[in-house]
Amino acid sequence: MKKFCAFLIIVMLSACSEEKIQPQIDRTKTEGEIPSHESWNSKIMFTDEGRIKAVLYSNHLKKFEIQKVTLLEGVKIDFYDKQQKSTSYLTSLTGKVDDIMRDMYAFGNVVARNDSGVVLKTEELKWRNSDQKIVTERFVSITTKKEIIEGYGLESDQSLNNYVVFNPTYTASATKEEKTK
Repeated sequence: MKKFCAFLIIVMLSACSEEKIQPQIDRTKTEGEIPSHESWNSKIMFTDEGRIKAVLYSNHLKKFEIQKVTLLEGVKIDFYDKQQKSTSYLTSLTGKVDDIMRDMYAFGNVVARNDSGVVLKTEELKWRNSDQKIVTERFVSITTKKEIIEGYGLESDQSLNNYVVFNPTYTASATKEEKTK
């Protein structure tokens, strides 16, 4: 019994002197700025002199006041012309709005489509509010009723009617099979 008590005392003393193991804490979520606003299933309207320019839908939105940026998850944007008619839309996995310049960025599985059937696919895109142009330096694929164009770098109006692919890598006439996609 004395040996057991002595053993128990030694174990307790050694436990007190050991360095405590600290749990791992994910500080990426708490360091830096915390969102000032956060919402789910959001709808934001971009207007100019009372006219709708674009409507942004987001599954999850986080607005950061100090950084002047809004981060988005599950993005859909409808673009409108001067007559308030929807001309094109864009979807992406995530996005960002520069709250100062009012520029919008789309990231991951970006697909833009207009009412004429032009489809643009890329991984990253920027909509510049100043001139209402869509731009990217990334790889793009554009499919129309008549052609397929792939390449790097693009500038287009927001309705995808007038676009330029800067470094084309592939062009072809669209076939009947591709028209049905």
